[in-house]
Amino acid sequence: MHYSELQLEEMRQQLAELRIEHRDLDHALELIQQGGYIDQLQIRRMKKRKLMLKDMITYIGNALIPDEPA
Repeated sequence: MHYSELQLEEMRQQLAELRIEHRDLDHALELIQQGGYIDQLQIRRMKKRKLMLKDMITYIGNALIPDEPA
C-alpha cells in the first residue's frame, strides 16, 4: 500500500506517541509494584493496555517499512 507523505508523517507521529505511552506504562507498573498495596486488577489492565500498544507499534512500524521489489 502506498501512503502520501502526510500520511507517513502522521503515522510516524502516532508511532512516537505510542512508544511514549508504552514506556510511561512500563514505568508506572514498576512504581505500582514497588508500593505497599498492589491492585491486581489495575496491574492486569495496565499490562493489557501495554500489550495492545506494543501490537499497534509493531503494526505501524511494519507499515512504515518500504516495500521491496521482488
